[in-house]
Order: sequence, then structure tokens, then C-alpha cells
Amino acid sequence: MKITEDIKYIGVNDHEVDLFEGQYRVPRGMAYNSYVVVDDKTVVFDTVDENFGEEWLGNLENALAGREADYLVVQHMEPDHSANIARFAAKYPKAVIVSSAPAFVMMKQFFGTDFAERRMVVKEGDTLSTHSHEFVFVAAPMVHWPEVIVTYDKSTKTLFSADGFGKFGANDVEDPEGWDCEARRYYFGIVGKFGQQTQALLKKAANLTISRICPLHGPVLDTPEAISHAVELYSKWSSYECEERGVTICYTSVYGHTKAAALKLAEILRAKGCGRVAVSDLARDDQPEAVEDAFRHDRLVLATTTYNNGIFPWMLHFIEHLTSRNYRNRTVGFIENGTWAPVAAKVMKGMFEKSENISFCKNVVTIKSALDEKSSAMLEALAEELIGE
Repeated sequence: MKITEDIKYIGVNDHEVDLFEGQYRVPRGMAYNSYVVVDDKTVVFDTVDENFGEEWLGNLENALAGREADYLVVQHMEPDHSANIARFAAKYPKAVIVSSAPAFVMMKQFFGTDFAERRMVVKEGDTLSTHSHEFVFVAAPMVHWPEVIVTYDKSTKTLFSADGFGKFGANDVEDPEGWDCEARRYYFGIVGKFGQQTQALLKKAANLTISRICPLHGPVLDTPEAISHAVELYSKWSSYECEERGVTICYTSVYGHTKAAALKLAEILRAKGCGRVAVSDLARDDQPEAVEDAFRHDRLVLATTTYNNGIFPWMLHFIEHLTSRNYRNRTVGFIENGTWAPVAAKVMKGMFEKSENISFCKNVVTIKSALDEKSSAMLEALAEELIGE
């Protein structure tokens, strides 16, 4: 696929993967993007997952059309992008491997060599010229590994953004939800903890004129509207601002009584005119989807049972997912259930003690086994408080 006259896409689509990084469901597959720039010298940007090495090398050979590969720029050492470095090096023995100093340490760990005899170590502000193209390297540590660099092509105003601006899904499968949903789930699942570092990269990018963004996952963003929209969302996501007003309700339920309360709250909120209400069963629904909704909206309600003097395991895992990603700047409410000694709300609240700028709803709903007149009134009060936020 031709991106510009000189930039060609040589990535692959994975339709066999069920869990990306061993935990994220990807029903529409996954794209591992790679690019080659053909100039007086040829530059390849990143390799692909190990399972697609032969396909990728074939794509590269076709794109080069008899030319040699002169440089391989390794922007990110995660194996879905770096697994074929050694195969590339063997096929193109004169090619120079270009990357950051920490990346070469990782290459030694992965491949038993750091390619010392043919490497080019680059840092912030270093450049590589291939005649018509001048590439500027930008350090992007912890977006989302410490060795990451991104690359700006001054001649075409192209940003090769590594894992930044990526999304779940193969590029040859249409996503009916567009870019936002799976890009959001990808960001908060994978990059979300590193908002400060993402903000630092966005500040650097703000000084560049960008005509297209070439990420390592998902589609190339090549219109002013698409680029502006993606940058705006990344700015919100990485600063932990809510994207829109809404209530996310996440629950676990053993025998259905806590579920009934969660669904009742959603019904009340919708009846009171709350615009967007998302409900997730943490034991059955996709937890990364629930994480995505929790960061998307400004209000969150957690409903669970008391379990072994704590909380139900799926809720425990979910809150850990949130707090490990610096969940903040939100309002959180609680529904607890316990037949004889409900303590779930106290436990859940305690798990947010190190989170910044979390406001807790004053109305805590306590259910003794099943909803009754008293706990139903508590639900009404919680809904009123949430609507007033």
C-alpha cells in the first residue's frame, strides 16, 4: 500500500490472535504496522510479530523492488514489533540498525546480540538523512516502554508514532464504531498509566506540522480532521479528564441480587434524564471495556458483595486495573451487599486512598441480601446525588 510516493506500508494483519498481550480481546484481529521509505537510501520502520516474519519480509522485498534495505529504525522493542530484527539483519547484512541506547540493551536480552558492529544509537534531536528525507528522532520514554523513540519525517511531515495513536483491530476489517472506541480501549489498557509521559510527547508533537500519523497498530491518520480529533482525545485521556458526562456502573453478583440493584440504578438514572449510562458485569463482560468506560465518563458506581471479609475477586481486580492506571478526577459511588456483615463499600473506598481527586458519593447503598423498601430508597438517593454532580 502506498502512503506517499516514497512511503509504503508493509505491515500485516493478524486474524488468529484471540488475546492481545495475553489479556485484551480483539474480535476484529490486530494489525502490526511496518513502513519503508524509499529514497537514495531505504529506511524500514519496525518489524512485526514473530508469527508473520515471512509475510513481512516478503512485503518488504516487494516494496524494495530489487533495492537493498539500508536502515532499520527500531522505535519500540515490544516483541509484536521487534521479533523479526534478527531475521531482517540476516537477510540484509549491510543494513544499519537504528535505535535508542536502551533498545540495544533489550536486543541483547532478546537476541543475544546488540548488533554492535552495525548499529546507530540515536537520542532526542538526532537526525538521519536519506537525501530527500530528513528524519528527526524524538525520545518518548514510557509511552509505553522506556526505550521508545518516535520519528518525524520533515519532508513529508509524517510522524511515525510507535504505539502512540494505535488501536485494536486488523486494518482489513471495517470497524463500525470508527476509530475512537478501540483506540480508547487500547490507550487505557496499554498506555493509560503513563499519562504524564504521553503529555510530554504531545507537547513535543505540538511543535511539529503533522500531515499524517503512522502508528504501529491501526490505521494511518492522514486527514487534518482525523489528526486533530486523535490529538484532542489523547490530550484528554493522558490528562485524565473525563471525555463526556455519563455514569459507568460496574457490578459483580453471586445470586443476582446485587445485579438487580445495579440494573435498577441504571433504570432510575435513565428515567431521570442521565444521558449516558454504561453497565458492565465484571465477571462476564470484557473488563478492558469497563475500564474504558470508567475513564470515559465522569461518574462511576461500583456494586459488589462482601466476600471473605473483603470484596468479590472480579471487583478487586477491576479496581486494581483502575488504580494502577492512575484513575482520578472522578466521582465514585458504592452499592454493597452482605447477608450478615456488609463491608464491601469500606473495602472499595479504601482501595482508592492513594488516588488523586476522587470524590465519593455521600449516599452509600447497603443491601441486606436483597433489595427492600429501605435499600430501594437508598438507590433513589444515590441516583439523585449522581444526577446533581
